[in-house]
Formats: sequence, C-alpha cells, structure tokens
Amino acid sequence: GEEHYNCISALHKSMRGSDENASLYWLARMLEGGEDPLYVARRLVRFASEDIAVAAYQGCHFIGMPECEVILAQCVVYFARAPKSIEVYRAYGNVKECLRMHKGPLPPVPLHLRNAPTRLMKNLGYGKGYKYNPMYKEPVEQDYLPEELKGTDFFKERET
Repeated sequence: GEEHYNCISALHKSMRGSDENASLYWLARMLEGGEDPLYVARRLVRFASEDIAVAAYQGCHFIGMPECEVILAQCVVYFARAPKSIEVYRAYGNVKECLRMHKGPLPPVPLHLRNAPTRLMKNLGYGKGYKYNPMYKEPVEQDYLPEELKGTDFFKERET
C-alpha cells in the first residue's frame, strides 16, 4: 500500500541526507517486510545514476567480448582497491534485530520524509518541512529515523 512508497521515499531522502544509519534502517524495513529486492535495486540505480557495476554490465552488453574485457578489468580493480569492512554486515544485522524485537506496529514514516504526489497528501502534511539537501551548501540538520528510534546507532556494537 501507501507505506511501500513512504518507505522508499524515506530511503532516498536518508541517503541524500548522508544518514547511513537511517538509510540502512529503511532498507532493512523494506526487505524484511517482503519488498522485492529488484525494486529496491532499481531505485538505488536511479538514485546513484553513475553506478559502476551497472555501467560495466551495460558496457559489456553493448560491446561484447573481447573488447569488454577491459571494462570488466577496470570494474574489478576499482572494487578490489575500494576500502572493505564488515561494518555494514554487522549494522544491517543490528537493524534486522531491531525490527524483529519491535513490539507492536512499526513506527510510521515521518511526515516530512513522505512523498506527496497528490493535493490530499500535501494537505495532510506529507513532505512538509523536508529540506532537499542538494539545495544547501552544508549538510542540513534533519531527522531521518522515526521519532521512537531517534538516537539509535545501528553501527555501534550491540551488547550480547
């Protein structure tokens, strides 16, 4: 239903706002809720616009072998040289645990993170007060997690 669009809107806005913690939360909320991962992947490609792996795939599709081998080589070297960590694996596990342990209905997507494609939604306050980060020189102060999760950091080690 509508929450499908609210969650993807919150994911986009959290990534745009450079809030890795909230970005991971909205991703897990969608995937753990049964969202089609290909839908999420398409939205991520749309968000990134210059995704290296997608560009390599498309280049190989258009050119074919043997010419595309250099495209794949560049992609592999880029990924090999990129910093690596298991931090995201652990943080995503923390988000999944948070979702599983939550009592009652999951908190609603904050109104300012919701998309407002209709007049009714605008009148209900969807998107009101949202600060579109690319319009500012500096990162803006804005909450991206639901109110009851404010201050939660999924990247910190959880106590066992």
